[in-house]
Amino acid sequence: MFKIARTGLSQPLGADSFACGESGLEMLGQFCFSEGWSGDLSNGLFRLGESAAAMHGLSQAECGLLNLVRCYDSADRNHVLALFEQAATTSSSFCFSTTIILSSGQKQPVFCIGESTGLEQRYSGSITGVFFFPRFQLEARRHVFTRHQ
Repeated sequence: MFKIARTGLSQPLGADSFACGESGLEMLGQFCFSEGWSGDLSNGLFRLGESAAAMHGLSQAECGLLNLVRCYDSADRNHVLALFEQAATTSSSFCFSTTIILSSGQKQPVFCIGESTGLEQRYSGSITGVFFFPRFQLEARRHVFTRHQ
């Protein structure tokens, strides 16, 4: 899933729009963990939290976009790059989901929700968001070859 939800300059939703009871947060924590990230569009650097950086196979919390997406499923990488390119040119909200290919061969699902702002002047603006990592991994897909006779 790759989606730009809103484009143009419009009023962001207030924090109280997303208020949920403590039981909702506990339930969310039962199924996944999340961590915020930010990007500076003037220099192209993204800053991830420690856990998100580790999940992306990064040794440092600061990276460029290509380093961020290199661990994503190869079928999704170009879609994610195009989404970030669009978000970097027009203030917008966006989301995507993909899988991170771990060194073990297993796949870790990841969901991302973000927003870009401050793009009125050339080479400026920021992008912020949150990654959600479900508390499960998918097994590596094994190819089964059959011999045709």
